[in-house]
Amino acid sequence: MRKFLSFFILFAVISVFNISAQEPASWTSGIVDKGNEEVELTFNFKIDPTWHLYDINIPSGGPMPTNLTIEKLTGAEKVGEFKAVNSTLKKEFDEIFEMEVGYYETKATFVQRLKITDKAAFAVEGDLRGQVCSEVDGQCIPIKIDIDYKAKDLPAGITVNNASQGKTEVKKEEKTITDTKPVIEVLPLDTATQQPVITNNTESPDNNVSDLWTPVIDELKAYGAEGDTSDLSLLWVFLGGLGGGFIALLTPCVWPMIPMTVSFFLKRNKKKRSKAISEALTYGAAIIIIYVALGLIITAIFGPSALNDLSTSAIFNLLFFALLVFFAVSFFGAFDLVLPSSLVNKMDKKADSTTGFISIFFMAFTLALVSFSCTGPIIGTLLVQAFAGSGNILAPAVGMLGFGIALSIPFSLFAIFPSWLQSMPESGGWLNSVKVVLGFLELALALKFLSVADLAYGWGILDREVFLVLWIVIFILLGIYLLGKLKLPHDSDLKHVSVPRLFLAIISFAFAVYMVPGLWGAPLKAISAFSPPLFTQDFSLYEGGVHAKFDEYEAGMDYAKRNDKPVIIDFSGYGCVNCRKMEASVWTNPKVKDILEKDYVLITLMVDDKKKLPEVIEVEENGKTSKLKTVGYKWSYLQRHKFGTNSQPYYVLLDHTGKPIGPSYAYNEDIQKYLNFLNIGLSNYKKQKGQKE
Repeated sequence: MRKFLSFFILFAVISVFNISAQEPASWTSGIVDKGNEEVELTFNFKIDPTWHLYDINIPSGGPMPTNLTIEKLTGAEKVGEFKAVNSTLKKEFDEIFEMEVGYYETKATFVQRLKITDKAAFAVEGDLRGQVCSEVDGQCIPIKIDIDYKAKDLPAGITVNNASQGKTEVKKEEKTITDTKPVIEVLPLDTATQQPVITNNTESPDNNVSDLWTPVIDELKAYGAEGDTSDLSLLWVFLGGLGGGFIALLTPCVWPMIPMTVSFFLKRNKKKRSKAISEALTYGAAIIIIYVALGLIITAIFGPSALNDLSTSAIFNLLFFALLVFFAVSFFGAFDLVLPSSLVNKMDKKADSTTGFISIFFMAFTLALVSFSCTGPIIGTLLVQAFAGSGNILAPAVGMLGFGIALSIPFSLFAIFPSWLQSMPESGGWLNSVKVVLGFLELALALKFLSVADLAYGWGILDREVFLVLWIVIFILLGIYLLGKLKLPHDSDLKHVSVPRLFLAIISFAFAVYMVPGLWGAPLKAISAFSPPLFTQDFSLYEGGVHAKFDEYEAGMDYAKRNDKPVIIDFSGYGCVNCRKMEASVWTNPKVKDILEKDYVLITLMVDDKKKLPEVIEVEENGKTSKLKTVGYKWSYLQRHKFGTNSQPYYVLLDHTGKPIGPSYAYNEDIQKYLNFLNIGLSNYKKQKGQKE
């Protein structure tokens, strides 16, 4: 909450008064000639009083360390480690992180020595990241220093195979603090096997990390899979499309067209009742074809390989957030999404001038164009959900199939039974109210996608409390609107509150009240799929959640070996809806919680974590060389390479050597099945242990 408020207060000050506050730290960077064909990348910090900069070596789970990432290095090689020099390191116990941490006050200097091997080809690219924190209010500001030096930036006196004359510092530049995110330590790959290897693990020298990355796909298949409900994802996409189509029927752009269109077909075939019915059914089929084609076009544009990435891509989640806010503003009445009238008129003329199926198809296409101002936001939301909720290449087409079926049903039924038209409610202000209610719901849904990006990049703006506060306000305003106390541009006067509106207002207010305990850490299982995870809560009185002991694979496996416990790997993601459901509905069960915390070492690996790796890792996959640049890419590759799958949530049970001790488990909220899954692993682990002993 504090980070959120600080962000917006700072933004308001800059925007309104156009002033900039003094940064708590400034820095200079440069290349220093150290002689003997060696140079140093040097970073000098000046730190304001009451602020401090964290050390390089910070224990796992602590604050963000100062870290140098080199993404490209040519014409030189590293000599020694990145280190602090001529700086006074202070250490103290941090009560928040519950560990001893090191930091620097007033000033600090960090260096990385390089040996020049080819002066002409010299190039180094990367960045230095860290954070400075206030000792007064605990505020922390991230640091990101980009590095991009070429041969021309080297000190003039340096020569290869010839000692340098003097020590010269060049390319110093002043910078201010920019956004960043923490970086974790990653192990390099073995050049022969393309698998990570331990280079400095003195506690367990016989535990070869390469073995931990060895594929176990066949062994895992032998155990089978528990709770694999991946086939149901398309069903939910279809049902979502069906629901969206029925909602679209209640909008002011579509509802009035039902009697108009049906009357057109009946007048067209007054004497041939059977022909009127067949053409009406053909018209309904044409509507379905048009929307399915839209889904296929979307798939063709993005490609099947991109669909799975979209659900965890922070950039796309930001785009989805902006798109849904745009749709919500449109539904509120700020503007209408209208296609060019020339296009609509052209399709209308085509429908009048042609005959047979072609005429009916153009009539259906005209309906799609005319109703776009209302159906466009709903279709956009459905496609966003199809992308975010399923990596299946057919998801957009299946979603549009459901939408088209729902939209076509009334047109076909009313043509077959025209007498039903007399019982239809008349168009009026209630149709605009439907649009406004949808606007509130789209605005609430948009925050879910912003939350995914916020978590992936580590901004800390939209933590769980802030998210819940915004949702509480949105649904209170929705209740006020339904009671007629809030009026938007296209609303007509409300003389009295109808019974349906009253009940909907009660539901909206009740939902807002339901979320209030979440501000103090209540799990709120009903919205766990949408809200940020519990670990983002600044203040919580709830102790029923399960938190992973490790978020790093090798470290967790090493801990499990030293403590003689089996491992459960949880492949998850910040944008994974079903992951949050499992954490809130299954992990909080007392029996499941007890087993996870006492009998297993839980390692959660976020496949959409955007934190940069200290060094880019190159791997061979499907005959191509891929570069792993972020933590999430590393864990996603581990899941594909070792276990042969790429969906989340995905749970697998391992022994100390990285071998499976039970079946894998996907999304299924059946608690008893999950308990069976955990107990099978424990039983097999004990058997293996007994055989070895």
